[in-house]
Amino acid sequence: MDRPPTRPAAVTLSFLRQAEHVLFAVLLVVGAVRTARSGGHTAAVLAVVVAVAVWYVLGIVLARRASGRGVAGGWFAGLVAGWIVLAVLSVDFVWLAFALFLLAMQLLPRTVGPPVVAVLTAVAIAAVAVPAGKLTAPSVLGPVIGAAVAVVIMTVYRNLRQLLAELTAAQDQLAAAQREAGVLAERERLAGEIHDTTTQSVSAIVLLLKSAAGRWPDAPPAAREQLDAAIESAQAALEDTRRTIRALTPASLAGRPLTDALGQLVEDARRLGVDAHLTVDGTPYPLATPAAVALLRAGQEAVANVRAHAGAGHAELTLTFHPGAVSLDVVDDGEGFDPGRPRSSSTGTGLGLSTMRRRLEAVGGTLVIESGAGQGTALSARIPIEEAP
Repeated sequence: MDRPPTRPAAVTLSFLRQAEHVLFAVLLVVGAVRTARSGGHTAAVLAVVVAVAVWYVLGIVLARRASGRGVAGGWFAGLVAGWIVLAVLSVDFVWLAFALFLLAMQLLPRTVGPPVVAVLTAVAIAAVAVPAGKLTAPSVLGPVIGAAVAVVIMTVYRNLRQLLAELTAAQDQLAAAQREAGVLAERERLAGEIHDTTTQSVSAIVLLLKSAAGRWPDAPPAAREQLDAAIESAQAALEDTRRTIRALTPASLAGRPLTDALGQLVEDARRLGVDAHLTVDGTPYPLATPAAVALLRAGQEAVANVRAHAGAGHAELTLTFHPGAVSLDVVDDGEGFDPGRPRSSSTGTGLGLSTMRRRLEAVGGTLVIESGAGQGTALSARIPIEEAP
């Protein structure tokens, strides 16, 4: 009666749920056959067996159309009532209780299921002991062991359902993160391409037009007017191009300087258990978007490696604004590694470092890594800065 779990949980647990139906049907049929052979209350037993079977199938049908504990609880109560009638008519139906144990643990709340199983166990023991006129060890141990096994099986079943549901959610989040990472990477690539091609070309046009205007002071008024209009149009195109690059900037840099983005990175690292600090040396000045993105990504990758691989408890980030360059140093007190032989790509470390290096080289920067076993790691990313035209 409970709602089927989402994939992949439904695929993984469907066998157990089908086995419950088969078990119930087999125990019901076995009880009916044994009762028919013994010749006791055959007509009444068969009538109740048919009613219970129809009720059970009705519950399976309703499970696909309704939800909620109330529907499941009422259906289960009907099964219990039918079982009690059968157990009174014939002791051969006592073992149908095992299927009811499983259903009780599956359908009822966690706090209700075990007490209900205990009550059903007592009823099963009484159903065997009363006709015999005495209480025997097999009549007690059989239902008790069956109840214990059912509780264990369904506890594992519920935990497995929850685990698989969490796994499915984690897979969905990972897929979303990968899609987002792909979008951000493409945005960064486009921003870099635009900066390195269109922006540079338009900047050169502006410089050439200004140089031509300066070298032609006695130009006719019409030519001077057209030259000034060309300069204004080129400057407008340059500003539009830079605006497009800013629009492609990662969300963590959008509308704020690199120092703020790194400050947020440090705060996030602290929440994840790394004692991280940021120091800014020199007088901050605006950075071109590709340079800021490269340094931010270097810091993010370095901090990610500190959390995932270095086993470090402390990380110090230093952003330094030099007159002709800007650098980001990340030092941790972790276990360190051999920079000449970074960890395999399966851990993510080697791939992350190579990606960081390529991103910095794309904007004319360099990456220097100093590390050793048990000596921590010092990473330095440096990008030369040219004065904007």
